[in-house]
Amino acid sequence: MRNMSQKDLAYSADLDRSYIASVENGQRNISIVNIEKIAIALEVSLNEFFSDGKFDYNK
Repeated sequence: MRNMSQKDLAYSADLDRSYIASVENGQRNISIVNIEKIAIALEVSLNEFFSDGKFDYNK
């Protein structure tokens, strides 16, 4: 996946930077619609987005 700031990702995905931060910090749930927006902004398919294998299930 691309390395970009929360601000750049939020702009590219048409989402608020504070929303991106709260999702990243586990303070908010995210809809599949917004997951798709983020994947598009990162220029990856949804399959690639979820195939990384770096999920932290202990949160």
